[in-house]
Amino acid sequence: MCRWVAYLGEPIFLEEFVTTPQQSLIVQSRHSREAKSAVNGDGFGLGWYRDRQEPGLFRDVRPAWSDENLLSLAHQIRSRLFFAHVRASTGTATTRANCHPFRHGHWMFMHNGKIGGWDRLRRCIEAAIPDPLFQCRQGTTDSEVIFLLLLANGLQTDPRAACTATLRFIEGIMRDADEAEPLRVTAAISDGQQIYALRYASDAVPETLYVRSRQRGSGTLVVSEPLDDGRDDWEAVRPQSFVTLGPGGVSIEPLRISDGA
Repeated sequence: MCRWVAYLGEPIFLEEFVTTPQQSLIVQSRHSREAKSAVNGDGFGLGWYRDRQEPGLFRDVRPAWSDENLLSLAHQIRSRLFFAHVRASTGTATTRANCHPFRHGHWMFMHNGKIGGWDRLRRCIEAAIPDPLFQCRQGTTDSEVIFLLLLANGLQTDPRAACTATLRFIEGIMRDADEAEPLRVTAAISDGQQIYALRYASDAVPETLYVRSRQRGSGTLVVSEPLDDGRDDWEAVRPQSFVTLGPGGVSIEPLRISDGA
């Protein structure tokens, strides 16, 4: 499965978390400690907000550890809100369009996990995407479909409700099809002002997620796994949770799908 980092706070260079820490995202692309797949070499991506409303995006299919462009960009780009992602494919092709983050207008999304039985269920799930949004689909991943469904389900006005509605819909399709493989969604979403993250799985065993406020300055990280061995200052997010990172700090709320709460 994939690994990712999201940051919100005072502007910093991306290399502070992408390339330089002891267990940086590039190190995790070669050897993740907590992912089901230790190697995440099926492409990578950066997304960042700076002077424009829409985020900048750089994605490529090379492994993160072997791309000198990634090192240069992380060294030069300074941002107050950015995403970085290294990909381990769950079956879809290794193409630039399938690399994370995904972007639509001023929204950005990245994901670690899988829709169980995707090859069998994708036609039924994709059919729920409204035509104007479906025309924006560029790749073949279940991750991009989740993002487009979030937008269709009111992401612009109520991110938590959009997550609840989207996950409930996908679970309903899986249940009707007697799909035994679980739905797993550990994801980050941003509108350029706040970061929303969720850790959810239909079997209550989602991929890992941690948050940490920086010890120096003002800033907060949400990550797939810690970037160093100082694990005492990383807070593990409970399964079935919705996280909000904003100017007021971090909030973590339960994410209940069955009753719509």
